[in-house]
Amino acid sequence: MDVRRRTTKPPRPNLSTNCGPHYNTHRSIKTVDRDDDVQQTPTPTQPPPRPTKASDALPLPLYLTNAVFFTLFFSVAYFLLHRWREKIRTSIPLHVVTFSEIAAIVCLIASFIYLLGFFGIDFVQSLIIPRSIEIDDDEEEDEHLQLQQPQQSKNSITTLPPQIVPNVVVDLVTPTLSSEEDEEIIKSVVSGTTPSYSLESKLGDCKRAAAIRRQALQRVTGRSLAGLPLDDFDYDSILGQCCEMPVGYVQIPVGIAGPLLLNGIEYSVPMATTEGCLVASTNRGCKAIHVSGGATAILLRDAMTRAPVVRFASIKRAAELKFFMEDPENFDTLSVVFNRSSRFGRLQSIKCAIAGKNLYMRFSCSTGDAMGMNMVSKGVQNVLDFLHSDFPDMDVIGISGNFCSDKKPAAVNWIEGRGKSVVCEAIIKEEVVRKVLKTTVSALVELNMLKNLTGSAIAGALGGFNAHASNIVSAIFIATGQDPAQNIESSHCITMMEAVNDGKDLHVSVTMPSIEVGTVGGGTQLASQSACLNLLGVKGANQESPGSNSRLLATIVAGAVLAGELSLMSALAAGQLVRSHMKYNRSSKDMSKVV
Repeated sequence: MDVRRRTTKPPRPNLSTNCGPHYNTHRSIKTVDRDDDVQQTPTPTQPPPRPTKASDALPLPLYLTNAVFFTLFFSVAYFLLHRWREKIRTSIPLHVVTFSEIAAIVCLIASFIYLLGFFGIDFVQSLIIPRSIEIDDDEEEDEHLQLQQPQQSKNSITTLPPQIVPNVVVDLVTPTLSSEEDEEIIKSVVSGTTPSYSLESKLGDCKRAAAIRRQALQRVTGRSLAGLPLDDFDYDSILGQCCEMPVGYVQIPVGIAGPLLLNGIEYSVPMATTEGCLVASTNRGCKAIHVSGGATAILLRDAMTRAPVVRFASIKRAAELKFFMEDPENFDTLSVVFNRSSRFGRLQSIKCAIAGKNLYMRFSCSTGDAMGMNMVSKGVQNVLDFLHSDFPDMDVIGISGNFCSDKKPAAVNWIEGRGKSVVCEAIIKEEVVRKVLKTTVSALVELNMLKNLTGSAIAGALGGFNAHASNIVSAIFIATGQDPAQNIESSHCITMMEAVNDGKDLHVSVTMPSIEVGTVGGGTQLASQSACLNLLGVKGANQESPGSNSRLLATIVAGAVLAGELSLMSALAAGQLVRSHMKYNRSSKDMSKVV
């Protein structure tokens, strides 16, 4: 099993101005042995001993020490409060203290400092260990580990010949685990004594927890994670928000398509994808739209949905609740109850459906700049709690009954819409179709009718009357921190093409009834995704007009889909698809020769 650990960085030698070449030569002496059993040849000098940890000086095991300080803190706090209450009753000045009270105050301060420093260890260790011997996991990659040199003189350094150190292992992928304490934790995770999911809360260091979990996983599975990056990522930012039990992160390249001229404004669209040709094709569509005067996008509706399912003993009671929920006279009351859980969530409509004695209630509400699933769920819970007073026999089966419908292809989203409903159009000039897209207007119109409309109908498509809308939607979703699973309903799209201006120009449009995006919450707060949102000018919440950032992002998605549809359909009409993918979507490497 390949388990590699980075050695502790020795102190940096004091270099004079005359030893620069020797220093550079010394930094380049480094090879990596990739055999399963990693061995390190001895160097002329041994690395410095392991730094002393504060926990090594504790006379008791760590958990007992923590228990002692907890007990001490609450005991002296109770003692002091009791004494001060007695002084107040007997009119004794509070500043008059006895020896026992002075000792209690000292104990209170000491125990408080210990607990404040996360059970004392991190706080005390930061005071007693010099900064020069600490290992910084966030160093730049060019800060390589150096071999300790034998001292020849005060102002000179002797470099080692390359042949002396051929097998020194320097692994910058796996972070250094601090001490035997980490090794004990790894063993406890492997044995099942310590749950892997509890490492962050026990250690108080998210990156250290990820490194320990990664080592434990490699030992349990017997497989290496050497190619999965671990460093240079803010694991604190995902705690309790994006991902549990992390062991690293996946790198996905981000390309830029554009500028996309939409509603008179240019946008550079970030797309995270591993598919060759996708960004290039979308970029060509953006160019065709730009030189033809740009595209126009209109937001038709903005409403996230949630549909709980409840059950009654009879269909009569289920019908009574349905009539109550859909009665316009009750809507204002239900809105007040629904809206009290959020400043931005505003109930828009309620539609109900019955299946026997089961009732499905589809709530629709605006959610500001958030995608809004949690927001609408809290509002629905408020209404369900409110209804129990008039319908005590109502049995709530689930907060979501799939009448929403989330992350599944559903006709209700295609017809009613979910999230942002957007339509986008552009008129592409005949000359642009011929020179940029390399095809003709008549060929595009015919192909769209037979492929996107007739072909999809024969296939029984549900919202899939397009060429590849999900390609663009997925790439933008990943780049901007959206939920990739919601690509399913967000890619519902019908592409229309027709000849206009006496058949010379091409009118192309996409209608997307359920684009589910947000600019706050979830993955949008991560550094990379936040940067992509900032590139589009929609980062975070809009303070002046809540919800406008997320609505703008939805129109940009629709505009990019329009560009992607236009370019792919042109490639198909001109017979360029296979040639393009053979050129841009195939590796030129001979995999049989790749080690």
